[in-house]
Amino acid sequence: MENQYGICRIAVAPLRAEPSDKAEIVSQLLFGEHVEILQKEERWWLVQNGYDGYQGYIDFRQLAAITQEQFTKMYDNQFIAPLSFNNVLTAADGTLYHLSPASNLPFLADEYCFAGTEKFKMNFEPYDSSKSDFKNDIESTAKFFQNVPYLWGGRHLFGLDCSGFVQTVFKMLNIKLNRDASQQAEQGELVGFLSEVKPGDVAFFDNAEGKITHVGIMLSPNEIIHSSAKVKIDPIDNEGIFNRELGVYSHKLRIIKRFVE
Repeated sequence: MENQYGICRIAVAPLRAEPSDKAEIVSQLLFGEHVEILQKEERWWLVQNGYDGYQGYIDFRQLAAITQEQFTKMYDNQFIAPLSFNNVLTAADGTLYHLSPASNLPFLADEYCFAGTEKFKMNFEPYDSSKSDFKNDIESTAKFFQNVPYLWGGRHLFGLDCSGFVQTVFKMLNIKLNRDASQQAEQGELVGFLSEVKPGDVAFFDNAEGKITHVGIMLSPNEIIHSSAKVKIDPIDNEGIFNRELGVYSHKLRIIKRFVE
């Protein structure tokens, strides 16, 4: 099949494990994210996210067509929706789209961005992620999402899973992470000891079988912010995360990685 490409034309679109409305949501696309179309099954298309390589099925009506050249240009997209609850786009028909932080603002021209041939007026200032300062911004960026509820597969302001939270925070700071915790654990440089942790280091946690199943962002050697029930700050030590509500260690520490020296 000839390569075909699309771009998400709504605020948030579910990526599903199977071509069905009843299927598990494995991830989400945010507005302006670009995909390669791998397979078509009636209204369900199997796509691969150009940002993180993640695959899933999407209702094709939530996509607009783009060319291969446009798809390639989107790889280095740096303009995104800022940390705000008021990221509003106005479509050509006058309807509004409310964007989550870290949504792409593709093909900017004056006060407009574009999804395929559709034109959207921005009612806010775009954020240039390439000008972010990781060391100064990591804590405030992560804390912006405090109390956002946990949602399996979530990547938006009203629902984040653990790896979606970490990926979104790092995208705001112009660092590209993979989608799942186990994939993110393959990136970065190893931090040998908890006492050596710097703000912004990323901790990974495994289950009884040794599989990495959870991830969070270190604020200090003894505090972590992560998505578990909601995005929150918990104490951590060499054993793992201590959950005050349950009175037990909820996640067993496996490794810590660093992405910025």
